Amino acid sequence: MTSNQTTVLVIGGGYAGVMAANRLKSRDDVRVKLLNPRPQFVERIRLHQLAADGRPDSTVAVADFGKVLNDGVQLVVDSAERIDAAARQVFLSSGETMDYDYLVYAVGSTGVVPTSVPGAVEFAFPLAELEQAQRLRGRLADVPQSAPIVVVGGGLTGIEAAAEFAEAGRSVTLVGELAPSLSEPGRRSVAKRLRRLGVAVVETMVTEVTASAVVLADGRAVPSAVTVWTAGFGVPGLAAASGLTTDGDGRVVTDETLTSLDSPYIVAAGDAASPSRLPYRMSCQAGLPLGAQAADTVLARIAGTEAADATVPMTGQCISLGRGAGTVQIQRKDDTPMNIYVGGRAGAFVKEQVCRWTLKWLAGEATKPGSYKSPNGPDRTEQIAAAEGVQIR
Repeated sequence: MTSNQTTVLVIGGGYAGVMAANRLKSRDDVRVKLLNPRPQFVERIRLHQLAADGRPDSTVAVADFGKVLNDGVQLVVDSAERIDAAARQVFLSSGETMDYDYLVYAVGSTGVVPTSVPGAVEFAFPLAELEQAQRLRGRLADVPQSAPIVVVGGGLTGIEAAAEFAEAGRSVTLVGELAPSLSEPGRRSVAKRLRRLGVAVVETMVTEVTASAVVLADGRAVPSAVTVWTAGFGVPGLAAASGLTTDGDGRVVTDETLTSLDSPYIVAAGDAASPSRLPYRMSCQAGLPLGAQAADTVLARIAGTEAADATVPMTGQCISLGRGAGTVQIQRKDDTPMNIYVGGRAGAFVKEQVCRWTLKWLAGEATKPGSYKSPNGPDRTEQIAAAEGVQIR
């Protein structure tokens, strides 16, 4: 690069990418470009609300980038097809190329419908991206209010979707192990609310999806006019297609400063990053601090100083159970659940505040780059050593 300014390209305009782009503007001599396939910011944690919203022009889960992105960041609406790490170039779907001095890889994650389950790809609706939520909303509008819905996946996304649909008066069955990441008291709180909403929970596996039913492991067929698939997330294949070192799920493998093993000019953040092959749980809770710390690593390299190790506290899991209730699972810093939760209306209030504050934190960093602060997370030394088979003395 020949410019007097340092050009940093951020791929991905989600929670981690926007946070990183904003923070990078704390230096006037850094030119920041944000590459994103959409012209709007998507509140992914509200996509279940968008899917349940019957209004075709609903703006739930969508925000103007002008509200969360620093004015000095150049937004480029396009998609990356390949990264040439040696040349420091990104090839775009439009046929254009973009050069960079440093690249922040923050492409996020997406819903995955398995090809191994017959009929799933043809008939199931994932719920992890804006277009998927809009497609699901359109399908729900085409079926009667009384038509049965099956949500596959008992994790947080599946729970939130099932509760949202049931609160809207839909007949819902949730299939999958219920809330495996929660404590036993937290699971009971979720189960109690789902029962009140009339959601039938079947803790088993789906072996087939048809146009009108899902087939369970025991051979039973559960009627389903709309099947929503939330059992599993994956990451885009950009890193692997570009020859970068990735883990088994396609995340970029980095050191603890979030720097790619393949290039000191590539830093990863959010759901698509795998520090020491021990990625943090996919969530905006991890995305914001990882985005900030990825930017800090780039800024340290520009300044010629040592980059710090990333540290992310995972203090809770917030679940909306319709608009009238929620469950907030309290976690230890290492992301293991404690037998403490906040439920009911208080849980719904906390969840909504978290959603609102997520945008406020991004907007605050846009207005004053460098202002976002996150508490320190756990020391990962022993965890990393254990994963590598190294003995700590």
